[in-house]
Amino acid sequence: ISHNQIPTLIQNISHVVQEIYRCRYLYFLTMFALYLLIICSNSTIVFLIWSHRNLHEPMYIFIAALSVNSLLFSTAIYPKLFVDVLSEKQMISFSACRFQHFMYYSLGCSDFLLLSAMAYDRYVSICKPLKYTIIMRQTTINILLFLSWFMPGLQVAVTHTLALNNKLCHFTLKGIVCNNSLWNLFCVNSRVISIYGVIMMVNNVIFPLLFILFTYTKIFLVSYRSSRDIKKKAAETCLPHLFVLIIFTSLCAYDVIIARLESDFPKTARLIMTLQVVLCNPLCNPFIYGLKMREISKHLRRLFSRFRCS
Repeated sequence: ISHNQIPTLIQNISHVVQEIYRCRYLYFLTMFALYLLIICSNSTIVFLIWSHRNLHEPMYIFIAALSVNSLLFSTAIYPKLFVDVLSEKQMISFSACRFQHFMYYSLGCSDFLLLSAMAYDRYVSICKPLKYTIIMRQTTINILLFLSWFMPGLQVAVTHTLALNNKLCHFTLKGIVCNNSLWNLFCVNSRVISIYGVIMMVNNVIFPLLFILFTYTKIFLVSYRSSRDIKKKAAETCLPHLFVLIIFTSLCAYDVIIARLESDFPKTARLIMTLQVVLCNPLCNPFIYGLKMREISKHLRRLFSRFRCS
C-alpha cells in the first residue's frame, strides 16, 4: 500500500465500521420492539383473564399460565440477546448460561403439560359435560398448575445436579441461546445425562403429546356425532389449542434435531430457526388465543375501544 492510499483506506474502514454499528442498532431496535410486543400482548391476556370474572374458568386460567410462561421465557432470553447485538464479543458466564438453559427447558416442558391440561379440560367439557363441575374443581386446577410448573423445573434441576462435577474443556457455544449445546462444553459426554434427557423428553413431551392427540380424537369423534352447537363449541375452543400445539411441537422438534446434528447444520439455518423458537412461541399464544377465543376477543375489543375513546 502506497503512502497516498492510506487516508483512503482509513476512510473506507471508517465507513465499514459505521455500517456495522448502524446494522447493530437496527437489529437492537427491531428485537427490542419485538420484546415489547411479546411483553404487552402476553400481559394483556393475563390482565383480561385476571380482571374479568367470566374468564375465571379452567380453560382461560391455563391460557393465562401459558402467557406467564411466555413472559418468563422472553425475560430469560431477550436481555442477553440485546447485549450480544451491541457488543463486539458475545460472552456469557457459565452460571448465567446454566440459568438460561434451566429456564429454556423447564418453561418449554411446562408448556407441553399446560397444553395437555387444557386438552383434558376440553375433553371433560365436551365429552362429559354433566360431570364437568365435579371433575374440574378449583383443587383440580391448582394441582394441574402446580404439576405443570414444578415437575419440569425439578427434572431440569436434576440434570444440572448430575453435571455438577463434570469438567469443562470447551468454551465456545454454537448458537445464540444456551440450549442443549451446553453439554458439548464438557470434556466427556455423560451417558447418564443423555439417558436422563431421553427419559425427561418422554415424560414431558412424548406422553403429553400422545395424551393431547388421544383427547382431541375423542373430542372430534363425539362432536361429529353431536349437534351443531357442540361442533361449533369444539371448533372454537379446540382449534386454537391445536394451532399452538403444532407450532410449539415443530419448534421443539427442531431443538432436538439440532442437538443431534449440530456440526452438520448450516449456521444461517441454525440462527433463523433459533430466532423462530424465541420469537414465534411467545408471540403465537396471545395472538391466536386473543383472536380465536371469542370471550377473550370480546374483552380485547372493549379494552381497545376504551383506549381509543380516551
